[in-house]
Amino acid sequence: MDDDDRCEWRGRSHAHNGGDGREWRRWSALVATVWIQAVTGTNFDFSAYSSALKSSLGVSQQCLNYLATASDLGKAFGWSSGLALLYMPLPAVLLLSAALGLAAYVVQYCVLLSSSPSPPAIPYPVVFLACLVAGCSICWFNTVCFVVCTRSFSASSRPLALSLSTSFNGLSAAFYTLFANALAPYTASVYLLLNAILPLAISLLALPVILLCRQQDHHNLHSKPEHDERVFLGFYILAVVTGVYLVILGSFTSTSSTAWVVLSGAMALLALPLIIPAASCCSDVDIHGPEDPAMKLNHDDPQKPLLISNDQYQSEYQLQGCCYGTILEKGRVLVLGEEHSAKRLLQCVDFWLYYTAYFCGATVGLVYSNNLGQIAQSLHRQSELTMLLAVYSSCSFFGRLLSALPEFLYRKVSFARTGWLAAALVPMPMAFFLLWNSEGENTLVAGTALIGLSSGFIFAAAVSVTAELFGPNSIGMNHNILITNIPLGSLLYGQIAALVYDTNGLRKMVHDNGTGRVEAMIVCMGARCYSTTFLVWGCITLLGLASSIALFFRTRQAYAAGQSSFKHRSQVSS
Repeated sequence: MDDDDRCEWRGRSHAHNGGDGREWRRWSALVATVWIQAVTGTNFDFSAYSSALKSSLGVSQQCLNYLATASDLGKAFGWSSGLALLYMPLPAVLLLSAALGLAAYVVQYCVLLSSSPSPPAIPYPVVFLACLVAGCSICWFNTVCFVVCTRSFSASSRPLALSLSTSFNGLSAAFYTLFANALAPYTASVYLLLNAILPLAISLLALPVILLCRQQDHHNLHSKPEHDERVFLGFYILAVVTGVYLVILGSFTSTSSTAWVVLSGAMALLALPLIIPAASCCSDVDIHGPEDPAMKLNHDDPQKPLLISNDQYQSEYQLQGCCYGTILEKGRVLVLGEEHSAKRLLQCVDFWLYYTAYFCGATVGLVYSNNLGQIAQSLHRQSELTMLLAVYSSCSFFGRLLSALPEFLYRKVSFARTGWLAAALVPMPMAFFLLWNSEGENTLVAGTALIGLSSGFIFAAAVSVTAELFGPNSIGMNHNILITNIPLGSLLYGQIAALVYDTNGLRKMVHDNGTGRVEAMIVCMGARCYSTTFLVWGCITLLGLASSIALFFRTRQAYAAGQSSFKHRSQVSS
């Protein structure tokens, strides 16, 4: 390269990395997705108001479980967000997501406010439909964040961006608990009001950045891997500090004034990542470092639809260490990154091992969080519910952050991502057997922490695993097929818990302080209410662990080949 060409290349590099503000927009988009995810995990605080909802509707534990299932069933309609993106701009989809959530939670809020005698003012089927719409709105928010990260980062940086963004979804319950304690402690209806308002407010706040994201041209996806890793490391350090802050101080909110102080600190930490886009705007990136190997082929246009050519994605994955060839041999994944149609996916043995690991792992953890309110109530620990929610939320957050560990260690540690998935499932059966066999005061806290950590890791890692095993271009369809296990598991595992609860409970006349009504319902108190459930859930998660280990042994050859190919290309490029 002569001097003129070198000068011209440096000029282009400077333009791409902050000279025209595009670098600032790229990192601002990531901060926007972090904010959106931090307040849109509204399904995680269901246990905070589930007992009040059950009392107001005058329904059994099984009917309450159907409402939790409806919220999870809404995720099965997540494909509708992709359909909406074909006909609507991204900002419109974001605002429509907020509108759906607003309508769904306002209906549930009105149920708790209703003081009319039985039957309730809003019938049960309408509440069921509202829960369904609420679950669908969460999926729409997730899709918006996924698209923003995809359009803003090159192929080598996307896993880190997606992992960081989805991690903050696990903190939603902790943030909502802080808001509720500051505004109206021990009032269940405030959670529903916050679920309706906060996502809309944050969506409006993030809207200018989402609009700017659409105006970037395709060349903006060029990046420097080493520079991006340093910036992401800064983001992850701030994320860890935020999580530790919420774990340590989140439970010290006994008074409204204390809650406001802790909440102000949490909001400041959430705003702190804005320093990174500002710093990127004010400083120049090292233009002499090696280019991202994927940048030469990565020319994603933000105006293009999500489904782009298969050849383009194959080229990106080739440059990241994935090779191609015949992938299915008796239903076994032999090579990473090959695209799978729906028919081919359902014929793959490894997919069903993966499906079982998720179904018998992370989904059980999600159902546990939905039942946390009744679990605390049955153990006479209702006053500790907000603390338990904060523990589950924070540990889920750390689990999601840990899912990015393979991205930072891929140059040093040759370990299949499916192996990380199996390792993440180990704490789950341990936690349930601990809850079943012990009644110690700290057992519930320790078990909740382990379940949150394990399920959080799996939720965040699943997107990358699906893309690697069954093709990046087919991830939208294939991942939606995978998460059909969530409503199925929510219904099955929730029914197990409800049957055990109702069998051991007694019919009592209960006075609802919120509505002033006296209702006859089944109430269960004592360890027996969930002891058998914990044992059954522990055995189920053992099956999930066995499936994940089998998946690891069947796919480690493909991951080893991909890692070897990546190292070879790295040596050649150097």
